[in-house]
Amino acid sequence: MTTSFLDRAHAVLRDTPVADGHNDLPSAMRTKAGYDLDAVDLAMDQSALLHTDLDRLRTGGVGAQFWSVYVPCHLAGDAAISATLEQIDFVRTLIARFPDRLQFASTADDMEAARAAGRIASLMGAEGGHSINSSLATLRALHQLGVRYMTLTHNENVPWADSATDEPKAGGLTAFGTEVVREMNRVGMLVDLSHVSTDTMRAAIAVSEAPVLFTHSCARALCDHPRNIPDDVLATLPANGGVAMATFVGYFLLPAAKAWAEEADENGRAHGFHRLDRSPEATACRQAFQADHPRPHVTTATVADHLDHMREVVGIDHIGLGGDYDGTNYLPADLSDVSGYPNLIAELLTRGWSEPDLGKLTWHNAVRALRDAEDVAKSLQRTRRPSTATLDQLDGSVR
Repeated sequence: MTTSFLDRAHAVLRDTPVADGHNDLPSAMRTKAGYDLDAVDLAMDQSALLHTDLDRLRTGGVGAQFWSVYVPCHLAGDAAISATLEQIDFVRTLIARFPDRLQFASTADDMEAARAAGRIASLMGAEGGHSINSSLATLRALHQLGVRYMTLTHNENVPWADSATDEPKAGGLTAFGTEVVREMNRVGMLVDLSHVSTDTMRAAIAVSEAPVLFTHSCARALCDHPRNIPDDVLATLPANGGVAMATFVGYFLLPAAKAWAEEADENGRAHGFHRLDRSPEATACRQAFQADHPRPHVTTATVADHLDHMREVVGIDHIGLGGDYDGTNYLPADLSDVSGYPNLIAELLTRGWSEPDLGKLTWHNAVRALRDAEDVAKSLQRTRRPSTATLDQLDGSVR
Protein backbone atom coordinates (compact mmCIF):
# COMPACT_ATOMS: atom_id res chain seq x y z
CA MET A 1 0.00 0.00 0.00
CA THR A 2 1.47 3.34 -1.01
CA THR A 3 1.98 6.11 1.52
CA SER A 4 -0.36 8.43 -0.38
CA PHE A 5 -3.34 6.08 -0.04
CA LEU A 6 -2.61 5.52 3.65
CA ASP A 7 -2.33 9.26 4.21
CA ARG A 8 -5.69 9.74 2.51
CA ALA A 9 -7.16 6.92 4.62
CA HIS A 10 -6.05 8.61 7.84
CA ALA A 11 -7.57 11.88 6.61
CA VAL A 12 -10.89 10.13 5.93
CA LEU A 13 -10.88 8.64 9.42
CA ARG A 14 -10.10 11.96 11.07
CA ASP A 15 -13.28 13.35 9.51
CA THR A 16 -15.49 10.27 9.67
CA PRO A 17 -14.02 7.75 12.12
CA VAL A 18 -15.06 4.13 12.32
CA ALA A 19 -18.28 3.34 14.16
CA ASP A 20 -17.57 -0.36 14.64
CA GLY A 21 -20.48 -2.70 15.27
CA HIS A 22 -18.86 -5.40 17.37
CA ASN A 23 -15.87 -5.74 19.72
CA ASP A 24 -15.60 -8.51 22.33
CA LEU A 25 -13.15 -6.79 24.67
CA PRO A 26 -15.54 -7.14 27.67
CA SER A 27 -15.68 -10.91 27.22
CA ALA A 28 -11.91 -11.12 26.72
CA MET A 29 -11.37 -9.14 29.92
CA ARG A 30 -13.74 -11.50 31.73
CA THR A 31 -11.82 -14.62 30.70
CA LYS A 32 -8.27 -13.25 30.70
CA ALA A 33 -8.26 -10.80 33.60
CA GLY A 34 -11.42 -11.22 35.67
CA TYR A 35 -12.35 -7.67 34.60
CA ASP A 36 -9.34 -6.28 36.51
CA LEU A 37 -8.33 -3.00 34.85
CA ASP A 38 -5.37 -2.70 37.18
CA ALA A 39 -4.00 -6.06 36.06
CA VAL A 40 -4.59 -5.19 32.38
CA ASP A 41 -4.17 -1.44 31.88
CA LEU A 42 -5.84 -0.59 28.59
CA ALA A 43 -4.01 2.73 28.47
CA MET A 44 -0.87 0.65 27.85
CA ASP A 45 0.09 -1.55 24.91
CA GLN A 46 -1.78 -4.85 25.32
CA SER A 47 -0.88 -6.33 21.93
CA ALA A 48 0.57 -9.44 23.57
CA LEU A 49 -2.81 -10.21 25.16
CA LEU A 50 -5.61 -8.43 23.29
CA HIS A 51 -6.58 -6.98 19.93
CA THR A 52 -7.77 -3.83 21.66
CA ASP A 53 -6.33 -1.06 23.77
CA LEU A 54 -6.91 2.70 23.83
CA ASP A 55 -3.85 3.77 21.86
CA ARG A 56 -4.50 1.27 19.09
CA LEU A 57 -8.15 2.38 18.91
CA ARG A 58 -6.89 5.92 18.33
CA THR A 59 -4.34 4.77 15.75
CA GLY A 60 -7.07 2.84 13.95
CA GLY A 61 -9.35 5.85 13.70
CA VAL A 62 -12.14 4.37 15.80
CA GLY A 63 -14.66 7.02 16.86
CA ALA A 64 -17.48 4.82 18.14
CA GLN A 65 -17.56 1.28 19.40
CA PHE A 66 -20.44 -1.04 20.14
CA TRP A 67 -18.93 -3.10 22.95
CA SER A 68 -20.43 -6.59 22.93
CA VAL A 69 -21.74 -7.62 26.36
CA TYR A 70 -21.60 -11.26 25.29
CA VAL A 71 -22.02 -14.27 27.55
CA PRO A 72 -21.60 -17.88 26.33
CA CYS A 73 -24.62 -19.99 25.50
CA HIS A 74 -23.88 -22.53 28.22
CA LEU A 75 -24.95 -19.85 30.68
CA ALA A 76 -28.73 -20.05 30.78
CA GLY A 77 -31.58 -18.53 32.75
CA ASP A 78 -30.67 -16.18 35.57
CA ALA A 79 -26.97 -17.07 35.21
CA ALA A 80 -26.98 -15.57 31.71
CA ILE A 81 -28.70 -12.43 32.95
CA SER A 82 -26.23 -12.01 35.83
CA ALA A 83 -23.24 -12.48 33.54
CA THR A 84 -24.68 -9.94 31.08
CA LEU A 85 -25.06 -7.45 33.91
CA GLU A 86 -21.43 -8.04 34.84
CA GLN A 87 -20.44 -7.31 31.24
CA ILE A 88 -22.45 -4.07 31.31
CA ASP A 89 -20.83 -3.12 34.59
CA PHE A 90 -17.40 -3.66 33.06
CA VAL A 91 -18.16 -1.38 30.12
CA ARG A 92 -19.44 1.31 32.49
CA THR A 93 -16.33 0.89 34.64
CA LEU A 94 -14.06 1.07 31.60
CA ILE A 95 -15.65 4.33 30.45
CA ALA A 96 -15.39 5.82 33.94
CA ARG A 97 -11.71 4.82 34.17
CA PHE A 98 -10.80 6.71 30.99
CA PRO A 99 -13.14 9.72 30.74
CA ASP A 100 -10.65 11.63 28.57
CA ARG A 101 -10.67 8.85 25.96
CA LEU A 102 -14.11 7.22 26.14
CA GLN A 103 -17.62 8.66 26.41
CA PHE A 104 -20.80 6.75 27.18
CA ALA A 105 -23.30 6.91 24.33
CA SER A 106 -26.83 5.59 23.98
CA THR A 107 -28.18 7.80 21.18
CA ALA A 108 -27.11 9.02 17.76
CA ASP A 109 -26.71 12.52 19.23
CA ASP A 110 -24.42 11.06 21.91
CA MET A 111 -22.28 9.52 19.17
CA GLU A 112 -21.92 12.85 17.42
CA ALA A 113 -21.18 14.66 20.70
CA ALA A 114 -18.41 12.20 21.55
CA ARG A 115 -16.90 12.61 18.09
CA ALA A 116 -16.97 16.40 18.48
CA ALA A 117 -15.21 16.05 21.85
CA GLY A 118 -12.51 13.79 20.41
CA ARG A 119 -13.59 10.79 22.46
CA ILE A 120 -14.69 7.30 21.45
CA ALA A 121 -18.45 6.95 21.75
CA SER A 122 -19.02 3.77 23.75
CA LEU A 123 -22.25 1.89 23.16
CA MET A 124 -23.29 -1.64 24.09
CA GLY A 125 -24.84 -4.59 22.29
CA ALA A 126 -26.00 -7.88 23.83
CA GLU A 127 -24.89 -10.87 21.76
CA GLY A 128 -27.58 -13.50 22.05
CA GLY A 129 -31.22 -13.62 23.11
CA HIS A 130 -30.32 -16.01 25.92
CA SER A 131 -29.23 -12.85 27.78
CA ILE A 132 -32.90 -11.95 28.44
CA ASN A 133 -34.07 -15.44 29.49
CA SER A 134 -37.24 -15.03 27.38
CA SER A 135 -38.32 -12.03 29.45
CA LEU A 136 -39.49 -8.81 27.80
CA ALA A 137 -39.12 -7.00 31.13
CA THR A 138 -35.44 -8.03 31.18
CA LEU A 139 -35.12 -6.78 27.61
CA ARG A 140 -36.44 -3.40 28.72
CA ALA A 141 -34.11 -3.36 31.71
CA LEU A 142 -31.08 -3.97 29.47
CA HIS A 143 -32.20 -1.10 27.27
CA GLN A 144 -32.49 1.17 30.31
CA LEU A 145 -28.91 0.21 31.23
CA GLY A 146 -27.71 1.35 27.81
CA VAL A 147 -27.81 -1.76 25.61
CA ARG A 148 -28.68 -0.52 22.12
CA TYR A 149 -28.78 -3.74 20.12
CA MET A 150 -29.42 -7.39 20.80
CA THR A 151 -28.33 -10.24 18.54
CA LEU A 152 -31.36 -12.51 18.53
CA THR A 153 -29.26 -15.65 18.94
CA HIS A 154 -25.64 -16.62 19.34
CA ASN A 155 -24.35 -20.00 18.14
CA GLU A 156 -27.27 -21.92 19.63
CA ASN A 157 -31.02 -21.53 19.27
CA VAL A 158 -33.07 -19.71 21.84
CA PRO A 159 -36.62 -20.99 22.51
CA TRP A 160 -38.06 -18.38 20.16
CA ALA A 161 -35.49 -18.01 17.33
CA ASP A 162 -33.18 -20.20 15.28
CA SER A 163 -29.41 -19.78 15.13
CA ALA A 164 -27.37 -20.11 11.94
CA THR A 165 -25.22 -22.80 13.55
CA ASP A 166 -27.81 -24.98 15.29
CA GLU A 167 -30.51 -27.38 14.10
CA PRO A 168 -33.62 -25.32 13.22
CA LYS A 169 -36.60 -25.69 15.54
CA ALA A 170 -38.61 -22.49 15.32
CA GLY A 171 -38.57 -22.15 11.54
CA GLY A 172 -37.23 -18.62 12.03
CA LEU A 173 -39.17 -16.77 14.72
CA THR A 174 -41.94 -18.14 16.92
CA ALA A 175 -44.88 -15.95 17.97
CA PHE A 176 -42.89 -14.89 21.04
CA GLY A 177 -39.86 -14.18 18.85
CA THR A 178 -42.02 -11.85 16.78
CA GLU A 179 -43.07 -10.12 19.99
CA VAL A 180 -39.41 -9.71 20.99
CA VAL A 181 -38.71 -7.88 17.74
CA ARG A 182 -41.80 -5.70 18.18
CA GLU A 183 -40.78 -4.79 21.71
CA MET A 184 -37.22 -4.02 20.61
CA ASN A 185 -38.70 -1.65 18.03
CA ARG A 186 -40.88 -0.03 20.69
CA VAL A 187 -38.04 0.66 23.13
CA GLY A 188 -35.49 1.62 20.45
CA MET A 189 -33.16 -1.38 20.63
CA LEU A 190 -31.73 -2.36 17.26
CA VAL A 191 -32.34 -5.93 16.09
CA ASP A 192 -29.01 -7.61 15.23
CA LEU A 193 -29.25 -10.53 12.80
CA SER A 194 -25.67 -11.75 12.80
CA HIS A 195 -25.63 -15.35 14.10
CA VAL A 196 -29.26 -16.09 13.20
CA SER A 197 -30.53 -18.53 10.58
CA THR A 198 -31.59 -17.34 7.15
CA ASP A 199 -35.23 -17.99 8.03
CA THR A 200 -34.82 -15.90 11.18
CA MET A 201 -33.23 -13.09 9.15
CA ARG A 202 -36.16 -13.01 6.75
CA ALA A 203 -38.78 -13.24 9.49
CA ALA A 204 -37.23 -10.47 11.59
CA ILE A 205 -36.85 -8.10 8.65
CA ALA A 206 -40.48 -8.74 7.69
CA VAL A 207 -41.63 -7.87 11.22
CA SER A 208 -39.27 -5.05 12.14
CA GLU A 209 -40.55 -1.50 11.82
CA ALA A 210 -37.05 -0.12 12.47
CA PRO A 211 -33.71 -0.72 10.75
CA VAL A 212 -31.96 -3.99 11.53
CA LEU A 213 -28.22 -4.55 11.80
CA PHE A 214 -25.88 -7.34 10.89
CA THR A 215 -23.12 -6.30 13.27
CA HIS A 216 -20.45 -8.77 12.13
CA SER A 217 -21.26 -10.79 9.01
CA CYS A 218 -20.04 -11.02 5.43
CA ALA A 219 -21.47 -11.93 2.02
CA ARG A 220 -22.54 -15.55 1.57
CA ALA A 221 -22.14 -15.24 -2.20
CA LEU A 222 -18.37 -14.97 -1.67
CA CYS A 223 -18.04 -17.42 1.22
CA ASP A 224 -20.80 -19.94 1.77
CA HIS A 225 -20.83 -19.88 5.56
CA PRO A 226 -24.15 -19.94 7.47
CA ARG A 227 -23.01 -16.90 9.46
CA ASN A 228 -22.95 -14.82 6.28
CA ILE A 229 -25.79 -12.96 4.56
CA PRO A 230 -27.42 -14.27 1.36
CA ASP A 231 -27.88 -11.77 -1.45
CA ASP A 232 -31.67 -11.96 -1.31
CA VAL A 233 -31.57 -10.91 2.35
CA LEU A 234 -29.07 -8.13 1.64
CA ALA A 235 -31.41 -6.86 -1.06
CA THR A 236 -34.18 -6.27 1.52
CA LEU A 237 -32.13 -3.79 3.56
CA PRO A 238 -32.84 -0.61 1.57
CA ALA A 239 -36.59 -0.91 2.23
CA ASN A 240 -35.89 -1.67 5.91
CA GLY A 241 -33.15 0.95 6.34
CA GLY A 242 -30.78 -1.60 7.85
CA VAL A 243 -27.00 -1.85 7.77
CA ALA A 244 -24.83 -4.92 7.07
CA MET A 245 -21.46 -4.57 8.81
CA ALA A 246 -18.67 -6.60 7.24
CA THR A 247 -16.51 -8.51 9.69
CA PHE A 248 -12.84 -9.53 9.58
CA VAL A 249 -13.17 -13.15 10.76
CA GLY A 250 -11.08 -15.28 8.40
CA TYR A 251 -13.44 -18.22 8.03
CA PHE A 252 -16.34 -15.92 7.08
CA LEU A 253 -14.21 -14.33 4.36
CA LEU A 254 -12.55 -17.05 2.33
CA PRO A 255 -13.87 -20.51 1.34
CA ALA A 256 -10.43 -22.06 1.91
CA ALA A 257 -10.34 -20.52 5.39
CA LYS A 258 -13.81 -21.91 6.15
CA ALA A 259 -12.63 -25.38 5.08
CA TRP A 260 -9.51 -25.05 7.24
CA ALA A 261 -11.61 -24.06 10.27
CA GLU A 262 -13.88 -27.07 9.77
CA GLU A 263 -10.84 -29.36 9.68
CA ALA A 264 -9.42 -27.70 12.80
CA ASP A 265 -12.76 -28.08 14.60
CA GLU A 266 -12.94 -31.76 13.65
CA ASN A 267 -9.41 -32.28 14.93
CA GLY A 268 -10.38 -30.60 18.19
CA ARG A 269 -13.46 -32.81 18.58
CA ALA A 270 -11.31 -35.89 17.99
CA HIS A 271 -9.23 -34.77 20.96
CA GLY A 272 -12.28 -34.06 23.13
CA PHE A 273 -12.58 -30.28 22.70
CA HIS A 274 -15.61 -28.23 21.67
CA ARG A 275 -14.89 -25.86 18.78
CA LEU A 276 -15.41 -22.82 21.04
CA ASP A 277 -13.23 -24.15 23.86
CA ARG A 278 -10.57 -21.52 24.64
CA SER A 279 -8.88 -23.39 27.49
CA PRO A 280 -5.08 -23.66 27.40
CA GLU A 281 -5.38 -27.33 26.47
CA ALA A 282 -7.77 -26.68 23.58
CA THR A 283 -5.63 -23.77 22.41
CA ALA A 284 -2.54 -25.96 22.42
CA CYS A 285 -4.41 -28.60 20.40
CA ARG A 286 -5.43 -26.01 17.81
CA GLN A 287 -1.90 -24.57 17.65
CA ALA A 288 -0.47 -28.03 17.04
CA PHE A 289 -2.95 -28.55 14.21
CA GLN A 290 -2.06 -25.18 12.74
CA ALA A 291 1.65 -25.99 12.86
CA ASP A 292 1.05 -28.94 10.56
CA HIS A 293 -1.74 -27.29 8.56
CA PRO A 294 -1.01 -23.56 8.01
CA ARG A 295 -4.06 -21.33 7.81
CA PRO A 296 -4.97 -19.86 4.40
CA HIS A 297 -3.83 -16.28 3.97
CA VAL A 298 -6.55 -13.64 4.36
CA THR A 299 -5.89 -9.93 3.70
CA THR A 300 -7.62 -6.57 3.61
CA ALA A 301 -8.23 -7.25 -0.07
CA THR A 302 -10.42 -10.21 0.94
CA VAL A 303 -12.50 -7.96 3.20
CA ALA A 304 -12.67 -5.34 0.44
CA ASP A 305 -13.98 -7.98 -1.97
CA HIS A 306 -16.91 -8.56 0.40
CA LEU A 307 -17.54 -4.84 0.76
CA ASP A 308 -17.46 -4.37 -3.01
CA HIS A 309 -20.04 -7.13 -3.38
CA MET A 310 -22.24 -5.90 -0.56
CA ARG A 311 -22.20 -2.35 -1.94
CA GLU A 312 -23.19 -3.67 -5.37
CA VAL A 313 -26.13 -5.62 -3.95
CA VAL A 314 -27.44 -3.28 -1.29
CA GLY A 315 -25.99 0.18 -1.99
CA ILE A 316 -23.56 2.41 -0.15
CA ASP A 317 -26.14 3.58 2.42
CA HIS A 318 -26.54 0.12 3.96
CA ILE A 319 -23.07 -1.20 4.75
CA GLY A 320 -20.66 -0.74 7.64
CA LEU A 321 -17.85 -2.38 9.61
CA GLY A 322 -17.89 -4.79 12.55
CA GLY A 323 -14.44 -6.22 13.12
CA ASP A 324 -15.21 -8.77 15.89
CA TYR A 325 -11.89 -7.98 17.53
CA ASP A 326 -11.13 -9.98 20.68
CA GLY A 327 -13.86 -12.40 19.59
CA THR A 328 -11.83 -14.40 17.06
CA ASN A 329 -8.29 -15.69 16.62
CA TYR A 330 -8.33 -15.68 12.81
CA LEU A 331 -7.86 -12.23 11.27
CA PRO A 332 -6.19 -10.82 8.15
CA ALA A 333 -2.51 -10.11 8.78
CA ASP A 334 -2.95 -6.41 7.98
CA LEU A 335 -6.12 -6.17 10.09
CA SER A 336 -4.70 -8.03 13.06
CA ASP A 337 -5.91 -5.55 15.68
CA VAL A 338 -7.97 -2.38 16.03
CA SER A 339 -5.17 -0.22 14.64
CA GLY A 340 -5.64 -1.75 11.18
CA TYR A 341 -8.71 0.07 9.86
CA PRO A 342 -6.63 2.59 7.85
CA ASN A 343 -5.23 -0.34 5.83
CA LEU A 344 -8.76 -1.32 4.79
CA ILE A 345 -9.75 2.25 3.95
CA ALA A 346 -6.59 2.63 1.86
CA GLU A 347 -7.42 -0.59 0.00
CA LEU A 348 -10.89 0.72 -0.79
CA LEU A 349 -9.39 4.00 -2.00
CA THR A 350 -7.23 2.07 -4.45
CA ARG A 351 -10.46 0.54 -5.79
CA GLY A 352 -11.98 3.93 -6.48
CA TRP A 353 -14.22 4.35 -3.46
CA SER A 354 -14.92 8.05 -2.94
CA GLU A 355 -14.29 9.79 0.36
CA PRO A 356 -18.02 10.59 0.85
CA ASP A 357 -18.85 6.91 0.29
CA LEU A 358 -16.16 5.87 2.76
CA GLY A 359 -17.65 8.27 5.30
CA LYS A 360 -20.98 6.49 4.98
CA LEU A 361 -19.29 3.12 5.43
CA THR A 362 -17.31 4.13 8.50
CA TRP A 363 -19.63 6.51 10.35
CA HIS A 364 -22.81 7.91 8.83
CA ASN A 365 -24.71 4.68 8.15
CA ALA A 366 -24.38 3.41 11.72
CA VAL A 367 -25.41 6.76 13.19
CA ARG A 368 -28.38 7.02 10.83
CA ALA A 369 -29.61 3.52 11.66
CA LEU A 370 -29.59 4.25 15.39
CA ARG A 371 -31.30 7.61 14.86
CA ASP A 372 -34.00 5.98 12.73
CA ALA A 373 -34.58 3.35 15.42
CA GLU A 374 -34.97 6.13 17.99
CA ASP A 375 -37.54 7.87 15.80
CA VAL A 376 -39.51 4.64 15.32
CA ALA A 377 -39.49 4.07 19.09
CA LYS A 378 -40.81 7.56 19.81
CA SER A 379 -43.66 6.98 17.37
CA LEU A 380 -44.54 3.51 18.66
CA GLN A 381 -44.49 4.59 22.30
CA ARG A 382 -47.35 6.97 21.56
CA THR A 383 -49.66 4.07 20.67
CA ARG A 384 -48.16 0.86 22.08
CA ARG A 385 -47.75 -0.04 25.75
CA PRO A 386 -44.93 -2.23 27.08
CA SER A 387 -45.68 -5.83 26.21
CA THR A 388 -46.49 -8.21 29.07
CA ALA A 389 -46.54 -11.29 26.81
CA THR A 390 -44.70 -14.38 27.97
CA LEU A 391 -43.12 -17.30 26.18
CA ASP A 392 -45.70 -19.70 27.62
CA GLN A 393 -48.62 -17.51 26.59
CA LEU A 394 -47.51 -17.19 22.97
CA ASP A 395 -45.55 -20.40 22.34
CA GLY A 396 -46.66 -22.79 25.05
CA SER A 397 -48.51 -25.10 22.70
CA VAL A 398 -45.71 -25.30 20.10
CA ARG A 399 -42.53 -25.55 22.17
